[in-house]
Formats: sequence, structure tokens, C-alpha cells
Amino acid sequence: MKTILVSILSVLFSGILLNCSTVNGNASRSNQDAQLHREWMLIAYGDYSKSDLISKDAKINLTEKAENGKIRGTAFMGCNGMFFTSEFKSDGNVKISEIGSTLKACQDMKLEMDFGKEFKNMTKYSVQGHSLTFTDDQGHKMEFVAADWD
Repeated sequence: MKTILVSILSVLFSGILLNCSTVNGNASRSNQDAQLHREWMLIAYGDYSKSDLISKDAKINLTEKAENGKIRGTAFMGCNGMFFTSEFKSDGNVKISEIGSTLKACQDMKLEMDFGKEFKNMTKYSVQGHSLTFTDDQGHKMEFVAADWD
């Protein structure tokens, strides 16, 4: 009888521990999502100065609700509205796909063209405080600051 009682209690206790682990894992994912779901201002990219990026109102918007682990985002680099799909992994990897844009012709589209070419190649991300950084496999960086913070 004692053996059966100990076995049952062991199984119940193991179940409780597993459920706590799952809740913490989900809480961690929710915290990550909350950090990402913002509008982000581009403050450092290539040879562009911070003042150039600010004057163009360069930014990405990740405020859409995640569906199947993917966030539909938008970007603006001074002329056309851009859109994309992003998939952020808990291991720091990111996949940017389905990039498109409106087709307005503007006088200075260099930032937009450069950003569009390189953004899809970003493979890593990190969020530290109010900063979001993307990097590609060649070490190119795009640094953002949360728009609601600056």
C-alpha cells in the first residue's frame, strides 16, 4: 500500500513540475513577443548617419499580432511603404521573407533600395532593453530603437 501511494504521489508531483516548466516556457515566449511587438526606428545602418535615418523617418513596425509564430511587419525608408513577414526564433535566429513595397518614384530612394536588398539577408536578432539589432552572416548590422522610448 505504501509503495502504491509513493508511486502515485511521484507521478502527480512529476506532472506538476512538467506543467510549471511549460508555463515558464510560454511566459518566456510571451515576454519575447511583448519586447518585439513595437514600432522600431532605424538609428544605425551601413554608411548612413543617424540624422539621415531620422530625417527619412526610417522605421519598421512589428505591432501586428503573431500568427503561427510569424509577424507581418511594415517598413518605411522615406518613400514607399514596405511589407514583409518575420519569424523570430527563441535561439536568436530570424527569417525575413515575402518582402514587397508600393511603387512610388521619389527623388532619393537609395536608403530604401539598400535596405530592401539587405533586410531579407538578416539572420540573427537581439533585443536588449529598448534596442533591436539585426545582423546577417557577413556581419552587416541594422540597429533600431523602440519608437515609444526615444
